[in-house]
Amino acid sequence: QLVESGGGSVQAGGSLRLSCATSGYTSIRSCMGWFRQVPGKEREGLATIGANTVYADSVKGRFTISRDDSKNVVYLQMNSLQPGDTAMYYCAADLSRYWTCRLVPREYPDWGQGTQVTVS
Repeated sequence: QLVESGGGSVQAGGSLRLSCATSGYTSIRSCMGWFRQVPGKEREGLATIGANTVYADSVKGRFTISRDDSKNVVYLQMNSLQPGDTAMYYCAADLSRYWTCRLVPREYPDWGQGTQVTVS
């Protein structure tokens, strides 16, 4: 089970840190990813972490993904937020991969319910 938190409303240029509480996913080798989706658009991969870390070009240098295996939590630190970052943000897990994580939504079978981020 994945449960996201930390979303909310922020002004442009501000920061938020999203958290994804997992049911032990981070204690085993797995890819943990953050994605976002705007109504009417496809789900977009933002960052994923396993043995490697991958960022989408749209967030590189602004967002940082990290994981605390001792707490079974994955974080997404988001800085310099812009209105274009407004979306529902999802955490996802792929237990079949660890060494080569990718930002491909269909490779992640387990998803959280999402947390809304609004930047004005």
